[in-house]
Amino acid sequence: MNTINKKTGVLLLNLGGPDSLEAVRPFLYNLFSDRDIIRLGPSFLQKPIAWLISTFRSKKTIEMYKQIGNKSPILELTSAQAKALEKALNESSDLKLISSDSKSDFKVYIGMRYWHPFMKNSVAQIINDHISKLIVLSLYPHYSKATTGSSVNDFKLAIANANTDFHPSPLTEDKGGSVQDIEYINEWYDFPPYIDALAELIAEGISAYNEENFHLLFSAHSLPQSFIDEGDPYLDHINSTIEHVLKRLADNPYNFTDLQYQLSFQSKTGPVKWLEPSTEEAIEKLAKSECKNLFVVPVSFVSDHIETLYEIDILYRDLAASHGITLRRCKALNISDKFIEAMKQLVLDKVIEQGTRDQGS
Repeated sequence: MNTINKKTGVLLLNLGGPDSLEAVRPFLYNLFSDRDIIRLGPSFLQKPIAWLISTFRSKKTIEMYKQIGNKSPILELTSAQAKALEKALNESSDLKLISSDSKSDFKVYIGMRYWHPFMKNSVAQIINDHISKLIVLSLYPHYSKATTGSSVNDFKLAIANANTDFHPSPLTEDKGGSVQDIEYINEWYDFPPYIDALAELIAEGISAYNEENFHLLFSAHSLPQSFIDEGDPYLDHINSTIEHVLKRLADNPYNFTDLQYQLSFQSKTGPVKWLEPSTEEAIEKLAKSECKNLFVVPVSFVSDHIETLYEIDILYRDLAASHGITLRRCKALNISDKFIEAMKQLVLDKVIEQGTRDQGS
């Protein structure tokens, strides 16, 4: 029977967000410097243009963050997810199915793309902790080169540069080990436990309507249309999630059938053509069809941040109200029990797959 390494690491990949108002401009600079998201002229001009954009946009963005607590909550929420996942993994009875050692140790880390903790620092900690087996789990369920692709590339660069970037503790002079076995979980848009977690929150939200007429609006983070034209699977993944969620909602114990729904896209930036319709356009169109109650599901997000707390809860709610529509939002997954269970199962399934493959070889 396969034995799990005493130090099996799990690295959660996420966007990151400014942890203070002072961090907004450098956060935006890091974001717009990433050519995996948007190409700003030739490569040698990317960073100068990113500096100009971040300087120009920071004042407006700071005002947004002032309305949601003066910072992004994404680090606190991702940290809470990591803590809950680590606890669930180490307490899981499923370990007995894949290891003779019931005390197998999982340690969960966070690696952010555009703000602290940066990937290179997380990788340094992983090496310092002598992690030899690592599972890299993207917190973007729907794969895109702009999200998971960019974060995985950032991680691979950090691993490649670990020997030069890592500085041992002056107290221990312990240079740590090396990660010898790395597995990736890059997409899980149709993973049944994830669908269950999302369906549960949607069902809870729409139950409050008490048979009122309402419309369901799935709002996903937008993406340049050119990405899709070039073969990025993001849109297909989003549509698949919606299809699976609606099917789950139609089944027991929810039994919500014939739901009126639509997909829209939010958070676009820049002059290029983005996925349509925008969430603003969708709300205005629904108003013309005499929609009075709107339930918005932030389908591409696994935790609250500026897109949910400001764009949906403030900007879109006010827009809807100006058209006579009452807008409510589905709770974010955050640390819901079913979502933590879904992440746990994703990791354990990968460990089982890895163990089976190792035994076969």
